[in-house]
Amino acid sequence: MNRLIRDFRERKVLKNHDAVVVGAGRSGVAAAKLLVVLGANVTVVDANKNLPQRNIDAVAALGPSARLEAGPHTEAQFRHADIVVLSPGVPVKRLESVLTAVPERKVVAELELASWFIERPVIAITGTNGKTTTTTLVGHILSASGRRPFVGGNIGTPLCEHLLGDTPADVLVLEVSSFQLQNCRMFKPDVGVLLNFSANHLDYHADMEEYLHAKLNLFARQTPEDVAVLPAAMREALETRDFTRARKVWYAPMDRFVCPGLPGEHNRANIEAAWQAVSALGVTVDEAAEAVREFVGLEHRIQALGEKDGILFVNDSKSTNLDATTAAVQSFGRPVRLLLGGVFKGGDVSSLLPALRGRAVQIGLFGAAREVFEQGLGDEFPIFWEPSLEGAVKRLYADAVPGDMILLSPATASFDAYSGYAERGRDFQRIFAELPEGMHEGAGA
Repeated sequence: MNRLIRDFRERKVLKNHDAVVVGAGRSGVAAAKLLVVLGANVTVVDANKNLPQRNIDAVAALGPSARLEAGPHTEAQFRHADIVVLSPGVPVKRLESVLTAVPERKVVAELELASWFIERPVIAITGTNGKTTTTTLVGHILSASGRRPFVGGNIGTPLCEHLLGDTPADVLVLEVSSFQLQNCRMFKPDVGVLLNFSANHLDYHADMEEYLHAKLNLFARQTPEDVAVLPAAMREALETRDFTRARKVWYAPMDRFVCPGLPGEHNRANIEAAWQAVSALGVTVDEAAEAVREFVGLEHRIQALGEKDGILFVNDSKSTNLDATTAAVQSFGRPVRLLLGGVFKGGDVSSLLPALRGRAVQIGLFGAAREVFEQGLGDEFPIFWEPSLEGAVKRLYADAVPGDMILLSPATASFDAYSGYAERGRDFQRIFAELPEGMHEGAGA
Protein backbone atom coordinates (compact mmCIF):
# COMPACT_ATOMS: atom_id res chain seq x y z
CA MET A 1 0.00 0.00 0.00
CA ASN A 2 1.48 3.36 -0.99
CA ARG A 3 1.75 6.60 0.93
CA LEU A 4 -1.15 8.35 -0.81
CA ILE A 5 -3.58 5.55 0.01
CA ARG A 6 -2.52 5.61 3.66
CA ASP A 7 -2.97 9.39 3.79
CA PHE A 8 -6.39 9.20 2.11
CA ARG A 9 -7.50 6.57 4.61
CA GLU A 10 -6.19 8.49 7.61
CA ARG A 11 -8.12 11.59 6.52
CA LYS A 12 -11.27 9.41 6.29
CA VAL A 13 -12.24 10.91 2.92
CA LEU A 14 -14.47 7.95 2.02
CA LYS A 15 -15.20 6.68 5.54
CA ASN A 16 -18.71 5.14 5.58
CA HIS A 17 -19.47 6.44 2.09
CA ASP A 18 -21.52 4.17 -0.19
CA ALA A 19 -19.62 2.91 -3.24
CA VAL A 20 -20.92 0.77 -6.09
CA VAL A 21 -18.49 -1.15 -8.29
CA VAL A 22 -19.83 -2.44 -11.61
CA GLY A 23 -18.30 -5.76 -12.59
CA ALA A 24 -17.11 -8.63 -10.41
CA GLY A 25 -14.07 -9.50 -12.48
CA ARG A 26 -10.47 -8.97 -11.42
CA SER A 27 -10.49 -5.19 -11.99
CA GLY A 28 -13.82 -4.75 -10.22
CA VAL A 29 -12.69 -6.75 -7.21
CA ALA A 30 -9.42 -4.77 -7.09
CA ALA A 31 -11.36 -1.49 -7.10
CA ALA A 32 -13.70 -2.82 -4.42
CA LYS A 33 -10.75 -3.85 -2.27
CA LEU A 34 -9.21 -0.38 -2.56
CA LEU A 35 -12.53 1.22 -1.60
CA VAL A 36 -12.86 -1.08 1.41
CA VAL A 37 -9.33 -0.14 2.50
CA LEU A 38 -10.35 3.51 2.19
CA GLY A 39 -13.28 2.91 4.54
CA ALA A 40 -16.21 2.79 2.11
CA ASN A 41 -19.19 0.46 2.21
CA VAL A 42 -19.03 -1.33 -1.14
CA THR A 43 -21.62 -3.07 -3.26
CA VAL A 44 -20.28 -5.00 -6.24
CA VAL A 45 -22.94 -5.41 -8.93
CA ASP A 46 -22.64 -7.69 -11.94
CA ALA A 47 -25.28 -8.26 -14.62
CA ASN A 48 -24.38 -11.94 -14.83
CA LYS A 49 -26.64 -13.74 -12.38
CA ASN A 50 -24.65 -16.95 -12.88
CA LEU A 51 -21.22 -15.73 -11.84
CA PRO A 52 -18.43 -18.29 -11.45
CA GLN A 53 -17.82 -19.29 -7.85
CA ARG A 54 -14.34 -17.77 -7.94
CA ASN A 55 -15.85 -14.31 -8.50
CA ILE A 56 -18.32 -14.80 -5.67
CA ASP A 57 -15.53 -15.95 -3.36
CA ALA A 58 -13.32 -13.00 -4.34
CA VAL A 59 -15.95 -10.48 -3.25
CA ALA A 60 -16.72 -12.44 -0.07
CA ALA A 61 -13.01 -12.33 0.83
CA LEU A 62 -13.19 -8.53 1.04
CA GLY A 63 -15.00 -8.81 4.36
CA PRO A 64 -18.21 -7.40 5.83
CA SER A 65 -17.81 -3.98 4.21
CA ALA A 66 -18.40 -5.49 0.75
CA ARG A 67 -21.35 -7.38 -0.69
CA LEU A 68 -22.28 -8.77 -4.09
CA GLU A 69 -25.49 -8.36 -6.11
CA ALA A 70 -25.66 -10.47 -9.27
CA GLY A 71 -28.33 -10.12 -11.92
CA PRO A 72 -29.82 -7.35 -14.09
CA HIS A 73 -28.89 -3.86 -12.90
CA THR A 74 -31.59 -1.74 -11.27
CA GLU A 75 -31.88 1.94 -10.47
CA ALA A 76 -32.20 1.08 -6.77
CA GLN A 77 -28.65 -0.35 -6.74
CA PHE A 78 -27.21 3.08 -7.54
CA ARG A 79 -29.70 5.47 -5.93
CA HIS A 80 -27.65 6.20 -2.80
CA ALA A 81 -24.17 5.80 -4.30
CA ASP A 82 -21.55 8.40 -3.41
CA ILE A 83 -19.27 6.96 -6.09
CA VAL A 84 -19.80 4.47 -8.92
CA VAL A 85 -16.70 2.71 -10.29
CA LEU A 86 -16.83 0.99 -13.70
CA SER A 87 -14.68 -2.02 -14.57
CA PRO A 88 -12.65 -1.62 -17.82
CA GLY A 89 -15.07 -3.54 -20.06
CA VAL A 90 -18.20 -1.68 -18.92
CA PRO A 91 -19.27 1.26 -21.14
CA VAL A 92 -21.35 3.80 -19.25
CA LYS A 93 -24.00 3.77 -22.00
CA ARG A 94 -25.05 0.32 -20.87
CA LEU A 95 -26.05 1.82 -17.53
CA GLU A 96 -27.74 5.05 -18.57
CA SER A 97 -31.22 3.81 -17.68
CA VAL A 98 -30.21 2.93 -14.10
CA LEU A 99 -27.92 5.88 -13.38
CA THR A 100 -30.59 8.57 -13.65
CA ALA A 101 -30.19 9.53 -9.97
CA VAL A 102 -26.37 9.58 -10.05
CA PRO A 103 -24.55 12.79 -11.09
CA GLU A 104 -22.08 12.20 -13.91
CA ARG A 105 -19.18 13.43 -11.78
CA LYS A 106 -19.71 10.48 -9.41
CA VAL A 107 -19.22 7.86 -12.14
CA VAL A 108 -15.55 6.99 -12.73
CA ALA A 109 -13.47 4.24 -14.31
CA GLU A 110 -11.36 1.89 -12.22
CA LEU A 111 -8.39 3.60 -13.87
CA GLU A 112 -9.57 7.01 -12.61
CA LEU A 113 -9.99 5.73 -9.06
CA ALA A 114 -6.49 4.25 -9.10
CA SER A 115 -4.98 7.40 -10.64
CA TRP A 116 -5.74 9.38 -7.48
CA PHE A 117 -2.97 7.42 -5.77
CA ILE A 118 -0.22 7.37 -8.40
CA GLU A 119 3.27 8.42 -7.24
CA ARG A 120 5.44 7.24 -10.15
CA PRO A 121 5.82 8.36 -13.79
CA VAL A 122 3.17 6.88 -16.09
CA ILE A 123 3.36 5.76 -19.71
CA ALA A 124 -0.21 5.12 -20.92
CA ILE A 125 -0.92 3.50 -24.28
CA THR A 126 -4.18 3.47 -26.21
CA GLY A 127 -5.29 2.86 -29.79
CA THR A 128 -7.56 0.55 -31.71
CA ASN A 129 -4.91 -2.10 -32.39
CA GLY A 130 -1.52 -3.05 -30.99
CA LYS A 131 -2.06 -1.84 -27.41
CA THR A 132 -1.12 -5.07 -25.65
CA THR A 133 1.93 -5.72 -27.83
CA THR A 134 3.23 -2.16 -27.46
CA THR A 135 2.52 -1.96 -23.72
CA THR A 136 4.36 -5.23 -23.17
CA LEU A 137 7.25 -4.09 -25.39
CA VAL A 138 7.61 -0.81 -23.47
CA GLY A 139 7.77 -2.75 -20.21
CA HIS A 140 10.35 -5.12 -21.70
CA ILE A 141 12.58 -2.25 -22.87
CA LEU A 142 12.37 -0.53 -19.50
CA SER A 143 13.26 -3.75 -17.66
CA ALA A 144 16.18 -4.43 -19.98
CA SER A 145 17.51 -0.90 -19.37
CA GLY A 146 17.55 -1.37 -15.60
CA ARG A 147 14.19 0.13 -14.63
CA ARG A 148 11.49 -1.60 -12.60
CA PRO A 149 8.25 -1.15 -14.53
CA PHE A 150 4.76 -2.19 -13.53
CA VAL A 151 2.94 -3.35 -16.67
CA GLY A 152 -0.83 -3.67 -16.44
CA GLY A 153 -4.02 -1.67 -16.48
CA ASN A 154 -6.38 -3.09 -19.08
CA ILE A 155 -4.13 -6.17 -19.30
CA GLY A 156 -2.78 -8.37 -16.55
CA THR A 157 -2.85 -6.79 -13.10
CA PRO A 158 -5.33 -3.93 -12.54
CA LEU A 159 -3.74 -0.70 -11.35
CA CYS A 160 -5.82 -0.71 -8.14
CA GLU A 161 -4.42 -4.14 -7.29
CA HIS A 162 -0.84 -3.03 -7.89
CA LEU A 163 -1.20 0.06 -5.71
CA LEU A 164 -2.39 -2.04 -2.79
CA GLY A 165 0.60 -4.37 -3.07
CA ASP A 166 4.24 -4.11 -2.09
CA THR A 167 5.93 -4.68 -5.47
CA PRO A 168 8.24 -1.71 -6.17
CA ALA A 169 8.05 0.05 -9.51
CA ASP A 170 9.90 3.01 -11.02
CA VAL A 171 7.46 3.48 -13.91
CA LEU A 172 3.82 2.50 -14.45
CA VAL A 173 3.17 1.23 -17.99
CA LEU A 174 -0.56 1.03 -18.63
CA GLU A 175 -2.72 -0.22 -21.46
CA VAL A 176 -5.88 1.87 -21.43
CA SER A 177 -9.15 1.39 -23.31
CA SER A 178 -11.70 3.85 -24.64
CA PHE A 179 -14.20 2.66 -22.02
CA GLN A 180 -11.78 3.53 -19.23
CA LEU A 181 -10.81 6.88 -20.72
CA GLN A 182 -14.40 7.93 -21.29
CA ASN A 183 -14.87 8.13 -17.52
CA CYS A 184 -11.55 9.70 -16.49
CA ARG A 185 -11.44 13.29 -15.26
CA MET A 186 -8.09 13.55 -13.47
CA PHE A 187 -5.92 10.77 -14.93
CA LYS A 188 -2.82 12.31 -16.55
CA PRO A 189 0.09 10.28 -17.94
CA ASP A 190 3.59 11.70 -18.20
CA VAL A 191 3.79 10.02 -21.61
CA GLY A 192 0.61 9.27 -23.54
CA VAL A 193 0.69 7.13 -26.68
CA LEU A 194 -1.96 6.85 -29.39
CA LEU A 195 -1.11 3.99 -31.74
CA ASN A 196 -3.86 4.22 -34.35
CA PHE A 197 -7.58 4.70 -34.76
CA SER A 198 -10.15 2.80 -36.81
CA ALA A 199 -13.67 1.42 -36.56
CA ASN A 200 -14.11 -0.66 -33.40
CA HIS A 201 -16.51 -0.94 -30.46
CA LEU A 202 -19.26 0.67 -32.54
CA ASP A 203 -21.61 -1.73 -30.80
CA TYR A 204 -20.90 0.38 -27.67
CA HIS A 205 -19.88 3.86 -28.82
CA ALA A 206 -22.53 5.98 -30.49
CA ASP A 207 -20.30 6.76 -33.46
CA MET A 208 -16.67 7.20 -34.52
CA GLU A 209 -16.53 10.74 -33.14
CA GLU A 210 -17.48 9.58 -29.65
CA TYR A 211 -14.92 6.77 -29.90
CA LEU A 212 -12.13 9.16 -30.95
CA HIS A 213 -13.08 11.68 -28.26
CA ALA A 214 -12.71 8.92 -25.66
CA LYS A 215 -9.25 8.02 -26.97
CA LEU A 216 -8.09 11.64 -27.00
CA ASN A 217 -9.21 12.06 -23.40
CA LEU A 218 -5.90 10.37 -22.56
CA PHE A 219 -4.13 13.65 -23.43
CA ALA A 220 -6.67 16.16 -22.11
CA ARG A 221 -4.98 16.94 -18.79
CA GLN A 222 -1.37 16.74 -19.90
CA THR A 223 0.83 19.81 -19.45
CA PRO A 224 3.68 21.18 -21.62
CA GLU A 225 6.08 19.10 -19.48
CA ASP A 226 4.37 15.91 -20.65
CA VAL A 227 4.71 14.06 -23.96
CA ALA A 228 2.02 12.98 -26.43
CA VAL A 229 3.27 10.32 -28.86
CA LEU A 230 1.01 10.41 -31.91
CA PRO A 231 0.83 8.63 -35.30
CA ALA A 232 2.00 10.74 -38.22
CA ALA A 233 -0.76 9.15 -40.31
CA MET A 234 -3.28 11.07 -38.17
CA ARG A 235 -1.40 14.36 -38.02
CA GLU A 236 -3.61 16.27 -40.43
CA ALA A 237 -6.78 15.22 -38.60
CA LEU A 238 -5.41 15.74 -35.10
CA GLU A 239 -3.82 19.13 -35.65
CA THR A 240 -7.26 20.61 -36.24
CA ARG A 241 -8.25 19.59 -32.69
CA ASP A 242 -7.38 21.32 -29.44
CA PHE A 243 -7.02 18.15 -27.36
CA THR A 244 -3.76 18.55 -25.40
CA ARG A 245 -1.14 20.98 -24.13
CA ALA A 246 1.57 18.29 -24.16
CA ARG A 247 4.65 18.34 -26.35
CA LYS A 248 3.66 16.36 -29.44
CA VAL A 249 5.94 13.75 -30.97
CA TRP A 250 4.81 12.35 -34.33
CA TYR A 251 6.02 8.90 -35.37
CA ALA A 252 5.75 6.57 -38.36
CA PRO A 253 6.97 3.03 -39.19
CA MET A 254 10.77 2.99 -39.37
CA ASP A 255 13.64 0.52 -39.71
CA ARG A 256 15.44 1.92 -36.67
CA PHE A 257 15.24 -1.44 -34.83
CA VAL A 258 15.29 -5.13 -35.76
CA CYS A 259 12.72 -7.40 -34.09
CA PRO A 260 12.21 -10.89 -35.60
CA GLY A 261 9.39 -11.51 -33.14
CA LEU A 262 7.22 -8.69 -34.51
CA PRO A 263 6.69 -8.99 -38.28
CA GLY A 264 4.87 -6.51 -40.48
CA GLU A 265 4.77 -2.76 -41.08
CA HIS A 266 2.17 -2.22 -38.35
CA ASN A 267 4.64 -3.65 -35.85
CA ARG A 268 7.39 -1.35 -37.12
CA ALA A 269 5.02 1.47 -36.20
CA ASN A 270 4.36 -0.07 -32.77
CA ILE A 271 8.10 -0.42 -32.16
CA GLU A 272 8.72 3.21 -33.10
CA ALA A 273 5.92 4.34 -30.79
CA ALA A 274 7.43 2.28 -27.96
CA TRP A 275 10.84 3.85 -28.61
CA GLN A 276 9.45 7.38 -28.53
CA ALA A 277 7.73 6.58 -25.23
CA VAL A 278 10.77 5.12 -23.46
CA SER A 279 13.18 7.70 -24.86
CA ALA A 280 11.10 10.37 -23.11
CA LEU A 281 12.15 8.71 -19.83
CA GLY A 282 15.84 8.56 -20.69
CA VAL A 283 16.30 5.15 -22.34
CA THR A 284 19.10 5.22 -24.91
CA VAL A 285 18.81 3.94 -28.46
CA ASP A 286 21.41 1.23 -27.78
CA GLU A 287 19.49 0.00 -24.74
CA ALA A 288 16.27 -0.07 -26.75
CA ALA A 289 17.84 -1.80 -29.76
CA GLU A 290 19.14 -4.71 -27.70
CA ALA A 291 15.81 -5.13 -25.89
CA VAL A 292 13.74 -4.95 -29.07
CA ARG A 293 15.93 -7.52 -30.81
CA GLU A 294 15.23 -10.03 -28.04
CA PHE A 295 11.50 -9.39 -27.76
CA VAL A 296 9.21 -12.33 -28.48
CA GLY A 297 5.72 -11.61 -29.81
CA LEU A 298 2.66 -12.28 -27.71
CA GLU A 299 0.51 -15.37 -27.70
CA HIS A 300 -2.57 -15.07 -29.97
CA ARG A 301 -1.15 -12.04 -31.84
CA ILE A 302 0.31 -13.06 -35.21
CA GLN A 303 1.78 -16.09 -33.45
CA ALA A 304 3.30 -18.69 -35.77
CA LEU A 305 2.35 -22.11 -34.39
CA GLY A 306 4.40 -24.13 -36.86
CA GLU A 307 3.96 -26.03 -40.11
CA LYS A 308 2.25 -29.23 -41.14
CA ASP A 309 2.77 -30.59 -44.63
CA GLY A 310 4.54 -27.32 -45.48
CA ILE A 311 1.48 -25.27 -44.48
CA LEU A 312 2.10 -22.54 -41.89
CA PHE A 313 -0.51 -22.02 -39.15
CA VAL A 314 -0.71 -18.56 -37.56
CA ASN A 315 -2.78 -17.72 -34.48
CA ASP A 316 -4.02 -14.12 -34.54
CA SER A 317 -7.08 -14.68 -32.38
CA LYS A 318 -6.53 -11.30 -30.72
CA SER A 319 -7.60 -9.69 -33.98
CA THR A 320 -11.08 -8.45 -33.12
CA ASN A 321 -11.55 -5.78 -35.79
CA LEU A 322 -10.97 -5.26 -39.49
CA ASP A 323 -7.77 -3.21 -39.24
CA ALA A 324 -6.08 -5.86 -37.10
CA THR A 325 -6.92 -8.50 -39.69
CA THR A 326 -5.60 -6.28 -42.48
CA ALA A 327 -2.29 -5.95 -40.64
CA ALA A 328 -2.02 -9.69 -40.06
CA VAL A 329 -2.70 -10.57 -43.71
CA GLN A 330 0.01 -8.15 -44.80
CA SER A 331 2.61 -9.52 -42.38
CA PHE A 332 3.56 -12.59 -44.41
CA GLY A 333 4.44 -13.30 -48.04
CA ARG A 334 2.56 -16.60 -48.35
CA PRO A 335 -0.81 -17.31 -49.97
CA VAL A 336 -3.39 -16.90 -47.21
CA ARG A 337 -6.31 -19.14 -46.31
CA LEU A 338 -8.13 -16.89 -43.86
CA LEU A 339 -10.43 -17.76 -40.95
CA LEU A 340 -13.09 -15.13 -40.16
CA GLY A 341 -16.09 -15.18 -37.86
CA GLY A 342 -17.54 -14.26 -34.48
CA VAL A 343 -19.27 -11.23 -33.00
CA PHE A 344 -18.82 -8.39 -35.50
CA LYS A 345 -18.07 -5.03 -33.85
CA GLY A 346 -18.65 -2.72 -36.79
CA GLY A 347 -16.89 -1.25 -39.79
CA ASP A 348 -16.92 -1.71 -43.55
CA VAL A 349 -15.91 -5.26 -44.52
CA SER A 350 -14.91 -4.03 -47.97
CA SER A 351 -11.95 -2.29 -46.29
CA LEU A 352 -10.34 -5.74 -46.18
CA LEU A 353 -10.33 -6.06 -49.96
CA PRO A 354 -7.10 -4.18 -50.78
CA ALA A 355 -5.13 -6.34 -48.33
CA LEU A 356 -6.76 -9.60 -49.43
CA ARG A 357 -6.40 -9.11 -53.18
CA GLY A 358 -3.38 -11.00 -54.42
CA ARG A 359 -2.90 -12.67 -51.02
CA ALA A 360 -6.06 -14.52 -49.98
CA VAL A 361 -6.82 -17.69 -51.93
CA GLN A 362 -9.68 -18.91 -49.74
CA ILE A 363 -11.81 -17.70 -46.82
CA GLY A 364 -13.28 -20.00 -44.21
CA LEU A 365 -16.07 -18.53 -42.10
CA PHE A 366 -17.11 -19.95 -38.74
CA GLY A 367 -19.65 -19.11 -36.07
CA ALA A 368 -21.47 -15.77 -36.13
CA ALA A 369 -21.32 -12.86 -38.63
CA ARG A 370 -21.61 -15.21 -41.62
CA GLU A 371 -23.85 -12.83 -43.58
CA VAL A 372 -21.60 -9.83 -42.95
CA PHE A 373 -18.54 -11.48 -44.45
CA GLU A 374 -20.32 -13.34 -47.25
CA GLN A 375 -21.89 -10.11 -48.50
CA GLY A 376 -18.64 -8.16 -48.29
CA LEU A 377 -16.18 -10.73 -49.63
CA GLY A 378 -18.09 -13.54 -51.35
CA ASP A 379 -18.02 -12.00 -54.82
CA GLU A 380 -14.21 -11.91 -54.97
CA PHE A 381 -12.95 -14.97 -53.05
CA PRO A 382 -13.79 -18.65 -52.66
CA ILE A 383 -15.68 -18.68 -49.38
CA PHE A 384 -17.49 -21.22 -47.22
CA TRP A 385 -19.07 -21.38 -43.77
CA GLU A 386 -18.84 -23.95 -40.99
CA PRO A 387 -20.60 -23.74 -37.61
CA SER A 388 -17.36 -24.28 -35.67
CA LEU A 389 -13.76 -23.12 -35.88
CA GLU A 390 -12.59 -26.73 -35.99
CA GLY A 391 -14.75 -27.52 -39.01
CA ALA A 392 -13.48 -24.47 -40.87
CA VAL A 393 -9.81 -25.24 -40.08
CA LYS A 394 -10.15 -28.82 -41.31
CA ARG A 395 -11.71 -27.71 -44.60
CA LEU A 396 -8.97 -25.15 -45.22
CA TYR A 397 -6.30 -27.71 -44.37
CA ALA A 398 -7.79 -30.21 -46.79
CA ASP A 399 -7.71 -27.62 -49.59
CA ALA A 400 -4.29 -26.11 -48.79
CA VAL A 401 -1.03 -26.87 -50.59
CA PRO A 402 2.55 -26.66 -49.32
CA GLY A 403 3.63 -23.02 -49.05
CA ASP A 404 0.19 -21.77 -47.98
CA MET A 405 -0.66 -20.16 -44.65
CA ILE A 406 -3.80 -20.83 -42.62
CA LEU A 407 -4.39 -17.64 -40.66
CA LEU A 408 -6.84 -17.27 -37.79
CA SER A 409 -7.43 -13.51 -37.79
CA PRO A 410 -11.19 -13.38 -37.27
CA ALA A 411 -11.83 -9.59 -37.18
CA THR A 412 -14.46 -10.18 -34.50
CA ALA A 413 -15.01 -10.67 -30.81
CA SER A 414 -15.27 -14.30 -29.73
CA PHE A 415 -18.27 -14.31 -27.44
CA ASP A 416 -20.54 -16.28 -29.75
CA ALA A 417 -18.60 -19.44 -28.89
CA TYR A 418 -15.77 -18.64 -26.46
CA SER A 419 -15.15 -16.78 -23.21
CA GLY A 420 -12.60 -14.55 -24.93
CA TYR A 421 -10.00 -14.35 -27.68
CA ALA A 422 -7.50 -16.36 -25.61
CA GLU A 423 -9.82 -19.35 -25.37
CA ARG A 424 -10.46 -19.10 -29.12
CA GLY A 425 -6.71 -18.99 -29.74
CA ARG A 426 -6.09 -21.98 -27.48
CA ASP A 427 -8.75 -23.94 -29.36
CA PHE A 428 -6.98 -23.13 -32.62
CA GLN A 429 -3.72 -24.35 -31.09
CA ARG A 430 -5.42 -27.60 -30.07
CA ILE A 431 -6.88 -28.10 -33.54
CA PHE A 432 -3.47 -27.51 -35.11
CA ALA A 433 -1.81 -30.00 -32.77
CA GLU A 434 -4.37 -32.69 -33.60
CA LEU A 435 -4.33 -32.33 -37.40
CA PRO A 436 -2.78 -35.33 -39.18
CA GLU A 437 0.25 -34.85 -41.40
CA GLY A 438 0.97 -36.45 -44.76
CA MET A 439 -2.33 -35.36 -46.37
CA HIS A 440 -0.93 -33.14 -49.09
CA GLU A 441 0.91 -33.94 -52.28
CA GLY A 442 4.48 -32.73 -52.09
CA ALA A 443 4.49 -32.52 -48.31
CA GLY A 444 7.97 -33.01 -46.91
CA ALA A 445 9.53 -32.96 -50.38
